[in-house]
Amino acid sequence: MSWISKNYEKTALGGAVALACGLALLGWTKFSGVHEDFGPSPKPGDKHDTGVAGAELIPRAQQSLKLDHSWVQAIEDERPVDLFTGIALFVHKNNPDVPVDPIKDSPIHPPIPNKWWLDNRIDPGFGDSPACDPDADGFTNLEEFNAKTDPNNANSYPSLLAKLMFVKEEKLTWVVRPGFAEGNNFPFVYEDSKRRVNRTPAGAALAPDTLFFPNEPIKNRFKYLGKEVRREMNKNTNSEEQVTYARIEDQRANKKGVIYMIPEALSENRKNDFAQFDRTAVLSLEALGKSGAEFKVEENTAFALPPDAPKKDYLLKKVSAGSVTLEYTDSQGSRKTVEVPKGGLPQLDK
Repeated sequence: MSWISKNYEKTALGGAVALACGLALLGWTKFSGVHEDFGPSPKPGDKHDTGVAGAELIPRAQQSLKLDHSWVQAIEDERPVDLFTGIALFVHKNNPDVPVDPIKDSPIHPPIPNKWWLDNRIDPGFGDSPACDPDADGFTNLEEFNAKTDPNNANSYPSLLAKLMFVKEEKLTWVVRPGFAEGNNFPFVYEDSKRRVNRTPAGAALAPDTLFFPNEPIKNRFKYLGKEVRREMNKNTNSEEQVTYARIEDQRANKKGVIYMIPEALSENRKNDFAQFDRTAVLSLEALGKSGAEFKVEENTAFALPPDAPKKDYLLKKVSAGSVTLEYTDSQGSRKTVEVPKGGLPQLDK
């Protein structure tokens, strides 16, 4: 029998004691390393390090956000002062050593006073400053000054009529030709410069107070009112003769009530003597970003500016190849008439 078998209990007890000593030693070494790994335990009054860099600056940053950081022009003796150099903000362009005093000196850009530039915080230091448009509404600084509007607000601008351009005229030429009278009744034929033709049905002469024509083009545009007989001098025969006329009333909205007197059996070679015109103006509003966007208005028709506005304050009274004539009511309530030349803008009273 071996020694271990005979002394088993002693061997087991000795191993247990050795294991216990080993564990105790391991625990002691770990305990001694806690200070290195985690640091000492806090004591009353100690300042705790949160481990977030710059955390102590957060309250100061929050307080800074509440401060007013807007820039304010420095003023000394009612004059703007350059914050960086301390020298005059304005000098003569031909003599930089001579400062310009916006308060005391004469206007930089007559008739605009220097105070206007300062009040509106617009730089007058350019040769074309009066022609500039800071709010991009289509009106220059000079125009805004004259109209007493805000040059920095695109919703504040002078009368839009000042920026209305007449581009061109569009014209339709037409004639209505009566046939021979049948008592008080007439047949009619319509012709125009678009080569459109319309006529009353064959054998159907119209009685007075009848609308015609029944079909397109120009359906129901005209009304035959009746006939009228006149005595006139015939230039070819140098003698007086009797001429029968048809009285026709226009029913078109912009010509409602216009009466045309046309002789019966109007011949082909005389029809141009009785030709009529439907005139339309092609216009453009050179403001509010609409420059070049054309719109059309028929003669004797009310329209709005801008064209899509609900209130139609302007009347296109007359259209010709070279100009248009407008009527409108000014700010004092007076009815005014103005002419707009082709390719130009109206000259309004200041």
